[in-house]
Amino acid sequence: MLASAVLITGVAGSGIPAHALDPAPGVSDLIHDIDQILSDSRLTMARAGVVVRNATTGEELYTLDSGKLFAPASNTKLLTSAAAMETLGADYRFSTEVLSKGRDLYLRGTGDPTMLAADYDALAAKVAASGVKVVTGRLAVDDTWFDDVRLGTDWTWDDEPYYYAGQISALTASPDTDYDAGSVVVSVAPGDGPGKPAKVTTTPDTDYVKIVNKAVTGDDTDVLVERQHGGNTVVITGTVADQYDEWVAVWDPSLYAASLFRKGLAAHGVRVIGSTVREATPSGAKTLATRESMPLSQLLTPFMKLSNNMHAEILTKAMGRKVSGEGTWSAGLAVTTAFARANGVETLRLRDGSGLSRVDGLTPSGITSLLIAAKGKPWFPAWYDSLPIAGQADRLVGGTLRSRMRGTPAAGNVHAKTGSLTSVTALSGYVTSADGEPLVFSILTNGYLSGAPRDLEDRIAVRLAQFTRSAPVDAAAGTLRAETPAETPAEIPQGDDLECSWRKPVQC
Repeated sequence: MLASAVLITGVAGSGIPAHALDPAPGVSDLIHDIDQILSDSRLTMARAGVVVRNATTGEELYTLDSGKLFAPASNTKLLTSAAAMETLGADYRFSTEVLSKGRDLYLRGTGDPTMLAADYDALAAKVAASGVKVVTGRLAVDDTWFDDVRLGTDWTWDDEPYYYAGQISALTASPDTDYDAGSVVVSVAPGDGPGKPAKVTTTPDTDYVKIVNKAVTGDDTDVLVERQHGGNTVVITGTVADQYDEWVAVWDPSLYAASLFRKGLAAHGVRVIGSTVREATPSGAKTLATRESMPLSQLLTPFMKLSNNMHAEILTKAMGRKVSGEGTWSAGLAVTTAFARANGVETLRLRDGSGLSRVDGLTPSGITSLLIAAKGKPWFPAWYDSLPIAGQADRLVGGTLRSRMRGTPAAGNVHAKTGSLTSVTALSGYVTSADGEPLVFSILTNGYLSGAPRDLEDRIAVRLAQFTRSAPVDAAAGTLRAETPAETPAEIPQGDDLECSWRKPVQC
């Protein structure tokens, strides 16, 4: 394995490893057991960093490569969400407005990821109720709250059509209440008989995407739904026996939102004569309708439970807009970085808010410092509740941990953020020991060639839930002192390169 962990409770500067200072029996057991878990052959060629600390005192109970940088994947969202709560506030709401001046109608957004087609329809209804029947000018899209850089630095180019890497815009729309901003659901169902064309629908119902249907009805479902680069043509090929749904990122979410709004206007009897253009709202424009989102404290639930990348990036740009007047990644990441350093994260590198970038870097020590600092914040209860909870079946409770650690002492106990990319897995959060001791932990693993070794993360988390300082040392070397076994590797999806909630329609 990489190296034996060192318990940092020894004499400062003495050079004496903490193992040599004869820690309490329960702590010795914990060190032994985590070392054993990390001796797994799948980690022979990999790097693992692990830190376990008391959540109140900060005492380190276990540490391995605590200060080294690792690609954190979606553990980056711990920083982004906490910085957003601190900077924007728990009551922060996004607003979307409809304004008029002269002959033109303006649709102005601030990044609201919760806007559905029904919300644009409701805005249109308010416009109609205000007495507007004909717009003789244009429908102007005002997305200037953010800049026009749509995709994050270092994002993988072949992720671009997928909803988990959707384009970021101050005007956007989601197809459902997971609020996957900037995407549409393409549903492919069997046609009228074997070999007949498949039936294709979209949610929301929209002509913003052009469907090229080459799929046919068959004996099994093997469908490819692919949006072509640089536009909104979606090509569907393969066979379908049962309905298949694919979430597809649209090209240019601002114009997507405008198309939904224009459709709503028509449905409510408002005719727009002119074309759709992109233009900032002029001063002196009259407000006709406004819609506000749920507060940030509530948005945290779908954001963190389902590891929503678009929420992370929208909040990053929103922080930049508030602090410096610039809705850019650079401005927002400066805010998150300053917040992180003020709360114990001394070493970090951020390129986005979600963790999609492989250049992002965090340390296990820094993450546990953030987890400890967050406990003292007034917004902590809502933030803590937004973390996935191990073994809880409800997807908006258990989130990305709902199928993990079931039937163990960690179930309903561990509140933690997952993270997954190819050869990257992470789990960091909170757990209460068998003695009622509050603990924080961070497990970051990079560079493995096997399927994701998430079962090792789970075994460590379960062991922490069983931890007691008074436990006697078990002389039977090589046996893990865990009365209730963690889930077996076979029960945990292996080889998944992405967060399980990103793999729609199959959920974790």
